[in-house]
Amino acid sequence: MAPRYAPSLRSRMPPLAIVLQVSFIVLFAFFVETGDPEEGDEKFINSYANFQDVHVMVFLGFGFLASFLVRYGFSSVGFSMLVAAMAVQWATLLNGFLLTSSPSWKIRIKMKSLVDAEICASSALLAMGAVHGKTNPVQLLLMSLMEVTGFVINQWLIHSLFKTMSSIMSLHVFGTLFGVMTSWVLYRTENMPKHEKEKFDSKSGLFAMFGTLFLWMFWPSFNSALVKYKIIAYGTYLSLAVSTVTAMAVSALSSPTGKMNLVHIQGSILAGGVATGIAVTAVPWMDMTIGFCAALLATLGFRYLKGHMLHAFEIHDTRGVLNVHAIPGILGYLAYLLIRLVRLEDTTVAVRFAVNHICILLITVSMSLVLGMFTGFLIKWSFWKPHQDRKCFDDQAFWEFPHLAVRK
Repeated sequence: MAPRYAPSLRSRMPPLAIVLQVSFIVLFAFFVETGDPEEGDEKFINSYANFQDVHVMVFLGFGFLASFLVRYGFSSVGFSMLVAAMAVQWATLLNGFLLTSSPSWKIRIKMKSLVDAEICASSALLAMGAVHGKTNPVQLLLMSLMEVTGFVINQWLIHSLFKTMSSIMSLHVFGTLFGVMTSWVLYRTENMPKHEKEKFDSKSGLFAMFGTLFLWMFWPSFNSALVKYKIIAYGTYLSLAVSTVTAMAVSALSSPTGKMNLVHIQGSILAGGVATGIAVTAVPWMDMTIGFCAALLATLGFRYLKGHMLHAFEIHDTRGVLNVHAIPGILGYLAYLLIRLVRLEDTTVAVRFAVNHICILLITVSMSLVLGMFTGFLIKWSFWKPHQDRKCFDDQAFWEFPHLAVRK
């Protein structure tokens, strides 16, 4: 008979978290300085406003978006915050060492550094969505460190080879495929066809919609922080509006009962913001068209592709991040490539541009899949005390519930 309670993480989670945190403090003491002498008060205020929007998305939006499971609300919000808080520290160090050239090995923190670190944390949270509810906090900490490391190395490699940055494409594609591949390695037969606790109710659905609305409202700022063309905020706003209408219509149209699915809509209404941020068209009707296509693919993916991935490939993507981020992300990248090729008159330049950007996409996809598989085998190790199948999607494996305590 299986044990009643999940294995205690007292000997795993606290030592790992404390060792990592103390190590980061030591590294920051030797290598990190605060302040930018060229940053005036006005520039600081403008940068801080942008940072604050991204900050709200990372620590509030993504956490509550993941709280749709009826018995996994504490873990959704709490573990998202834990992963993001650890990831931003590690990302600050890696970005400083690999992407900032300094002969003295000193990292100078400014607002852009914090925004870049939170972008890396966002990528880790996307990867976490694919294994949502099936991993313990020890596994999530290790997974986030591996994902951020791979994400930054991928950025450094692309910058070194092609003299360009593709952080917004890598954010969605790398993070999602990394998580999907990790989920494939961690596949549990008990999740087939669907775990008994993988469901939502009116309360959990409302909390998740609360997180979705925060992401929806701040997504224009999120794209503006990643793209040098600040005009992208206008197109993102329009694309998100189109995505909302399209997602609700397609969800009802594809339902056998003609009703909308709240979980599908929570992800699909963000797909337009993902695709538009990568496409960077600066043309309103193009942004709206891309938002329409992205929401259409995302909603149909939730309705049909998610179940097919589980049955055919044994990939259990809990939050459907493949539909919300990877597919719209690749769609936006292909749209970006096509639009730029049409605008180029020199055939040689166009061919070189196409080859370079296709290589960037292939490198990102390859690195995410390989590293995601490696991470899956690493955190699958029994030393990290993964919980039993019947304890998946359940807060009681990790959190105290005083009203359920056993009195002696």
